[in-house]
Amino acid sequence: MSEALKELGAYIEAKRADCVLSWDISRDELNVDVAPTNIAGLVDFLKTDATCKFSTLVDITAVDYTGRAKRFDVVYHFLSMYQNHRIRLRVSIREDQMVPSLCDVHPSANWFEREIFDMFGILFSGHPDLRRILTDYGFRGYPLRKDFPTTGYTEVRYDEVEKRVVYEPVSLVQEYRQFDFMSPWEGAEYILPGDEKTD
Repeated sequence: MSEALKELGAYIEAKRADCVLSWDISRDELNVDVAPTNIAGLVDFLKTDATCKFSTLVDITAVDYTGRAKRFDVVYHFLSMYQNHRIRLRVSIREDQMVPSLCDVHPSANWFEREIFDMFGILFSGHPDLRRILTDYGFRGYPLRKDFPTTGYTEVRYDEVEKRVVYEPVSLVQEYRQFDFMSPWEGAEYILPGDEKTD
């Protein structure tokens, strides 16, 4: 399998040198790093080329690397049912950079790209309907970014008195947090379950 993938990686790199930055094989999958401006052209090539035939878009997702200048990786997974191969494309972008939409090549990319926009705030140029898909229209922030607070910014609840959904700022009251740092090693008078094993 890996020999066939090596041949495929070399073939794609030779045919589309304008798109392919680098490639490798890991876990029996071909990984290709792609220039963001040429992603749609490469995907169209992978779909229509007789050697590739990656006709199925399996998934699109993103990864947040806060310490990098190119903060996000947009990751595409494709399957060739004809050749029995999988390929992963990675596009690295800055926070303010847009990625060309794949909706013209793969209509199923529509909801994947909307989800990435909703969760990470990544914009897809040429997308026919780029709006939130999982969060509320008034939602503030992007929940899968690493700098998004785990508690969020607002709390949503149904108010029985007002008979409507109410949005309130998140407030965590200290008495609802339970911290118990007592243990035998800190001189506590009681033994926690499992502490008897240390004797």
